[in-house]
Amino acid sequence: MNQENQWRYGFFLGCVAPNRYPMIESSIRAVFDHLGAELLELEGAACCPAPGVFRAFHIPSWLIIAARNISIAEELGVSPLTGCNGCYGTLRDAWFEMEHEPHLKKMVNEHLAKIGRKYKGNLEPKHVVQALYLDMGIEYLRDHVKHKFKDLKVAVHYGCHILKPSDKRPWDGEYENPTFLDEIVELTGAKSINYQDKFMCCGAGGAVRTAVKEVSADFTREKLANIREAGADIIIDVCPFCHLQLDLGQMEANGVYKNMIGEPFKTPVIYLTQLLGLSFGIDPNKLGLIKNHNLAGVPPFISIDPFMEIVKEQLI
Repeated sequence: MNQENQWRYGFFLGCVAPNRYPMIESSIRAVFDHLGAELLELEGAACCPAPGVFRAFHIPSWLIIAARNISIAEELGVSPLTGCNGCYGTLRDAWFEMEHEPHLKKMVNEHLAKIGRKYKGNLEPKHVVQALYLDMGIEYLRDHVKHKFKDLKVAVHYGCHILKPSDKRPWDGEYENPTFLDEIVELTGAKSINYQDKFMCCGAGGAVRTAVKEVSADFTREKLANIREAGADIIIDVCPFCHLQLDLGQMEANGVYKNMIGEPFKTPVIYLTQLLGLSFGIDPNKLGLIKNHNLAGVPPFISIDPFMEIVKEQLI
């Protein structure tokens, strides 16, 4: 069998990407297609459900809904794959807990049986980055690089749920100071720069964004200030919710903390597969990097034009 044909996944979209940042979804599809991986549709999938909301209020409901989503991928014989850290946190944590605590799996299946479903637990939920780095491998990705940036300074934002809890993640001990995301970024010729509190939360997690907007914006303000101080040209993330917080959150921090930050924040926020796709030679339109409308109040909230100027100068 051709190795590429083994890379089949059930694409779990989540909520934020299709509703707020469809360009992220488009870039993931374009990159995985380019790499020879097949993304199957998980028809009927629901919210993951959100770990900072559902799990905080009622763990059984959280587990049952997560198991139902995983069971849709199981019917197709593939692992569920998501490009969202929060969805990854839910799907992987639920899978891990049910596989290690049989009474939870039994309880879940008693409820799923009412709607004619069964959770098996034999297929591991994965993140897009996990598929790229662990399934395909860094050398396979390197073989697809056609263009390299000559001078692009990148502030990498991992986010929380892709790394923690460490006992439920696949990163082989890389949890406090991981490098796997930086390694993928630097395949493109970009430089992943160090900045203060690099692994700090974006400010949105744990329902903080919903509950106390000022506190959420303050987290983001500090993160953005550290990124700007380090001289980054762009921010790279791997989660649509982090993306929302770092994009729209810049606008919010510019308003709430305008007397504190001096010059307004304006660092372009780019999803990993958008950067990787450019280096592979994929059309920027397919990566959601070309804005073909003049609508106000829709993403991206921070202009990516400065980044696209760099792309024109260094890649095209």
